[in-house]
Amino acid sequence: MSRISKIPINIPEKVSVSVSGKTVSVSGPKGTLLWSFPEKVELNIGEGKIRVGSGEAEVSNLLGLTHSLVANMVKGVTEGFVRTLELNGTGYRASVGGSDLNLALGFSHPVVVKAPAGISFEVKENKIMVRGADKAMVGEVAAKIRRLKPADVYKWKGFKYEGEVLIKKAGKAAKAGAAAGAK
Repeated sequence: MSRISKIPINIPEKVSVSVSGKTVSVSGPKGTLLWSFPEKVELNIGEGKIRVGSGEAEVSNLLGLTHSLVANMVKGVTEGFVRTLELNGTGYRASVGGSDLNLALGFSHPVVVKAPAGISFEVKENKIMVRGADKAMVGEVAAKIRRLKPADVYKWKGFKYEGEVLIKKAGKAAKAGAAAGAK
């Protein structure tokens, strides 16, 4: 049986949780999130806590998944999630126009990223913060932005996640110099 599902999820005061059929709805200051949980899983709400359980032993992996997703929903509507990207490179710029993210990435045209519902962008210097209540949506939007110009391993130009460690590769000149010295 999943051990994480045995831990109850605390419901903060500002959050309301309701279950109708096989859909859980979590509402809070940052918005409302809905999720349809698996058939064999049961959610019990009471005394300011959510408990995940099931009568069947073969669904323990679904219990842990359900617990994690519901806990992320509760955290998302109270605190929200942030994914930070760093943009490095000469002439690369980012700015926010309304709810859209405007990027100059060295292409012949500017790139505009439209914010999906529930997602907002914030730009400070070379850092772009993707904010939202849905953890999966925040990660997906950040990944789409990073995919536009991934960090180059030779010059470190492009997008990288904050805290991501890139190992700089030596170019052809370093290889040729090393080969000439070995002769």
